[in-house]
Amino acid sequence: MGTITRTVATTPDRVFAILADGWTYSGWVVGCSHIRNVDAGFPAPGTKIHHSVGVWPATVEDTTEVVEVEDGKRLVLEARVWPVGKAKVAFTLAIQGEETIVTMEEETTGGPGKILQNPVTDPILDKRNDESLSRLFAMAIHRGPALYPEARP
Repeated sequence: MGTITRTVATTPDRVFAILADGWTYSGWVVGCSHIRNVDAGFPAPGTKIHHSVGVWPATVEDTTEVVEVEDGKRLVLEARVWPVGKAKVAFTLAIQGEETIVTMEEETTGGPGKILQNPVTDPILDKRNDESLSRLFAMAIHRGPALYPEARP
């Protein structure tokens, strides 16, 4: 399992707002190229993001489903990219002063990709997840009034 922990200079609410908006995932999840649909009520448990992964025209269409949510604090997803496999991805947010500590844990749980999870490939997954968090943080810090009504003048 790959675990990345990073700190961002913004509130957990701003980070969680990005996590809770399924339409943003192609903007920050490395490898996700297109969001085709997001179920109404996302991120309630059982709702899904319908996405494409890869570079067009070589894309795979699949879904990511919410497994668990604790508003503003934790989101657990089951990401599928079949035929490669599926993974459990958990985001946990904690306040530290005026910053937010975000922990992202990813574990391949099924399919051929599970065979590829090993000490040689884990650093690649960690780099990918670190870049995803970097993109997530950029959105959390710089998104404007459309996403954060409290930021309106």
